[in-house]
Order: sequence, then C-alpha cells, then structure tokens
Amino acid sequence: MSWLPPLLVAIPLLAGAAIAGGDHVTPTPIQQAVAVAAAAATAALSALLLIHVESVEVVHWFGGWKPRGGIALGVDFAVDPFAAGMCLAAAVVVLLALVYSLTYMKEEARIVDALFLSALGAMCGFAMSGDLFNLFVWLELMGVSAFALTGFQARKLGPVQGAVNFAIVTTVGSFLLVLGIGFVYARTGALNLAQAGEALKGKPDGLVIVAMTLVLCGFLVKGAVAPFHLWAADAYAVAPGPVCAVLGGAMTDIGLFGVARSWWTVFSAPFHGHAAGDVLLWLGIVSALLGAVMALLQRHLKRLLAYSVIAHIGVMLAGIGMLEGKALAGSALVFVSHAFLTAALFLVAGLLLLDEGTIDELRLYGRGRAGLGAIWLAATIGLVGAPYVGIYLGHGLIDEAAAHAHREWIPPLLWLSSALVGAALLRAGGRIFLGRGDRADPLLGRELDEDPVTRDALRPLLVGATWVALALGVVVSVVPGIDRRVEHAADRFRDRTEYAGAVLHGTPIAPMPSLPFEVAHSSTETVLYAAGAVLLAFLLALVGLYRERLAGGVASFPARLLAPPVAALKALHSGVVGDYVTWVVVGTAAVGGAWALLLR
Repeated sequence: MSWLPPLLVAIPLLAGAAIAGGDHVTPTPIQQAVAVAAAAATAALSALLLIHVESVEVVHWFGGWKPRGGIALGVDFAVDPFAAGMCLAAAVVVLLALVYSLTYMKEEARIVDALFLSALGAMCGFAMSGDLFNLFVWLELMGVSAFALTGFQARKLGPVQGAVNFAIVTTVGSFLLVLGIGFVYARTGALNLAQAGEALKGKPDGLVIVAMTLVLCGFLVKGAVAPFHLWAADAYAVAPGPVCAVLGGAMTDIGLFGVARSWWTVFSAPFHGHAAGDVLLWLGIVSALLGAVMALLQRHLKRLLAYSVIAHIGVMLAGIGMLEGKALAGSALVFVSHAFLTAALFLVAGLLLLDEGTIDELRLYGRGRAGLGAIWLAATIGLVGAPYVGIYLGHGLIDEAAAHAHREWIPPLLWLSSALVGAALLRAGGRIFLGRGDRADPLLGRELDEDPVTRDALRPLLVGATWVALALGVVVSVVPGIDRRVEHAADRFRDRTEYAGAVLHGTPIAPMPSLPFEVAHSSTETVLYAAGAVLLAFLLALVGLYRERLAGGVASFPARLLAPPVAALKALHSGVVGDYVTWVVVGTAAVGGAWALLLR
C-alpha cells in the first residue's frame, strides 16, 4: 500500500487548486461538493491506511529513490499508526468545518474551501514525512493557509492584526526550525530522520544540543506552548468559528507531533535518560496551568477557548515529556478527543454569533438556546475528563505512567488544569444558557466586538455538524480496545531502531500481537482524580458566577489578593507583537540553557 500515502496529500491539494482555479467558472454548489468530497475521500483513505499500518510500516519513496547501504538520497513518507491516525483526525475535523462553512461563510466559501483543503494536505504531509526538511516545508504550507484563514476578512482591522501577530511570531519559530535543521545537516550530512538519528548515535556534543533546541523550540512555537503561546489567543479571537475549529482541533496541536517525531527518531540517539524530557514536562505543566488560569479571565468565548487549547496542549506535552510509552499513548488519546470536543465548542460559538450577533459571555446572559447549552455542557465535561468521557482515558494513561515512574505529583497538577478549564467553560455556560450569576465581573477581560455573520445560514446543517463533532470526542474513552492499540502504536513510535530498519533497509517490523476488544479499565486513583476534577470545576464555576454577590468581607480579600497577579498576566498577554517575539527569544534561550546544563 505504498501508493496510498501520496493520495492523502494529492487529493486535497489538487481539489483546492481546482476550486481556486475555477473560482469564476465553476458554479458554487459544484465547488462545494468537490471540497466536501475531497475531505471525505481523504478521511476514508486515512482510515484504510490506519487499519493497514497496524502491523506494517508503510514507506513510500518518491521517484523510486530508495536507500542503498543505509544512505537515503530520496524523500519518503513513513507511515505508522500515529501518523495515519493524525491524518484521519485532521481530515474529519476539516470535513466537519467544510460542511459547517457551506452556508455559514457563504460570501467567502470558495476561498475558505481552497484554504481548508491546502491546510489538510499540509497536515497529512507533515504527519507522514520522514524527512526533517520536508517537515519544515509542510509546516510552512500549513502556516500560510492558517494565516490566510485567520485574516481573510482583510477589510477589518481585527483579523488583520490577529493574522499579522500570528504570522510574525510563528515565522520566528520557522527561522528557529530551519536553523536547527541546518545544524543537524552540518553534523550528520543527512536530512532523512532515520539516517540523521543513526548518524547522531553516541555524539552528544554542544552543536547537537543547539540543533535540538532550535528544532524543538520551532515546533513548540507552532504548538503554542508557553512561553511561545502568546500569538494564539489573538489569532483565535478574530478567526471565524469553523476556522478556529480547525486551528484549535488539529493545526496547533500538530506542532507536538513534530516534537515527538524529531525527538524519538533523531535526538534520542545521542541523549539518554529523562533529562531532556524533564524540560518538556515542565513546559507542559506550566502551559497547562497558565492556559487554564487565563481561560478563567476571559469573557470573549473564542479567547476563552484559545486558552483552553493551550492548557490541553500543555497536558499533551507533559505526557510526551515523560518519555514513557504509556504516557505518549495517553497524549495521543487526549489529542483525538480534544480535537473533536474543541471543534464542537468553537462551532457552538459560531452558532451563538449567528443567533445573537455576539460571543461575549456577559452580553449573552441568558440568551443561549437549550440545544446549544447541552452541547456546551457535554463538551465541557468531556474536556474536564469525567470518568469514561472525552479525554478521561488519555489522562488516565498519563496518570499510570507517572505512577510507574514514581512521579505521583504530576497527575494532580494536570487534573487541576483540567478542572480550571472546566470551571471557565461551565461559568460561561451558566451565564449564557441558564442566565445564572452576576451580570458583570471586573476580573474578566475587556469586551471585544465581532461582526455578526450572515443571517441566512442553514442552521440545522450547522447544528448537525456540531453534534457529530461532540459525539466523536465524547466516545473516545469507551471505544473497545483503543487503549491497548494506542499503547502498542506508541511503543512502535518510540522504537528508533525499528523505525530506522524499516525506512533505511526495508526490514519488516514485529507484527502486532492479538489484542482484545474491551473497554479500558483505569485505576481507582484516576477515577477519583477525574471525579474530583469535575466537582472542583463545578464549585469554581459557581464561585465565578456569584463572586460579586458574596459577602463583602469574603469577596473583597480574594479580589485584592488576586488583583496584582491578574494584572501581571493581562500585561504579559499585551497584544504587542514585539513583546511576543521577545518571549520567543527568551524562551528559546532558557530552554537551550536548561538542556546545556542537564545534558553535558
């Protein structure tokens, strides 16, 4: 099946080109049908590829340029279950966004369709690429599509400013990445991931540390990991709902795939132990907690959801940073559930804008429809990780890996992050859909204006796409046998020797053992953590709703205590792109310094 991976890239890219090229010739319904069919075909082929690669590594060499003697001159796609699964998740999210956009963004539908498809092709190419430079190329194509999707309403100042901040900061990340790639090539003479990893075995010198710092920090900028995250809320706040669904559901998270792929195939060769992973682990924990706290301070729903994305990216990065197979599997499952649940919440925000002309939590007081409220509540419970709902199973695998590594302090911090995010979402839902709580809250951010979308959108189609996204995200933790299969895929992903053998020498991988199809059973500790996180989320949501009504002595002290750190956090997220670039530079220097101290 080595012919299949190129189709996952070719179909969306060619369909997008056809839509853009026939903009003034082909009738709109035909172009929309082409877009939806291309995304659906990509999803179907990704599912077929995922089934096939469970027991075999599919490697496609373009032009037939296969390696000889372990030396790769050609460009390859190397597909394992993680790569195929990421293609499938991205394709389904884009498909739902395209269906949603058919009438939601009627005026810009053709442009949006082409950009969505080019982004999908780039995401699939990135996930499957076995070449370090081509990871960069696909990431840049993805970035160009994302910039255009964020700021295509160029007649308005907000989208332009958000897109410019997005473009400048992530372009700095691209410079870091391409410089790191240059250093890897200077040391190894190779760009192929497997060959570079083989060349770096036993060579843990200063140049390799610099190369690793630049490459991984470049991916962390794209993945909106603190302190590189500052661009994300600005971009999400101005992009339309379906665009945010793709950005938050797949495109931002995919930077973490780059971190994992480049670490285990290239940089794990010279560096052993957990020293390198500890830096990633702490970056993940800080991102999770900072994103959750910032979510609590937002009244603009898309900014709130942007910080929710950052918090969950932190949870996933913490799982990767533990450098354990079970934790990596947990991060993968969190990614899948988070992708669909986050997409559902952004699509709900789009519907609120359609119905009421605003997505400001305080202005929407009591105006939300009950059906949307049910989606919002279910998605929130899934993102908190209630037992056997949404991200719960992934969270549980990370918990088990932490316990096995005698790092019992990790799960409470990650569950606290989920509870804080859940509190922010429940507070917003309580105000919007139930009309509960105070009508004003000075701790929340300032009001942001957003132009309402067209009123003649086909609402049932929008609601249907939102329900599908919700259902896909909620059921991940109860899919029979998914935990064992993802753990096996994670062990394959981490096996650099097996990967190199399959890519460079065509060596068959070990077949997948027979695994049962049964719903996963998690530990009592994880069940208690999950239940506690849900309870804490509801309690904090109630405090957020009624904080201003509490007795003066009870409310005034916390307000005075929280005012300075809240002001500092808001000042940090200033909206000034120069500040954001400064934090990228400072963060890269700090990460590199930490690795220089830990790895020498």
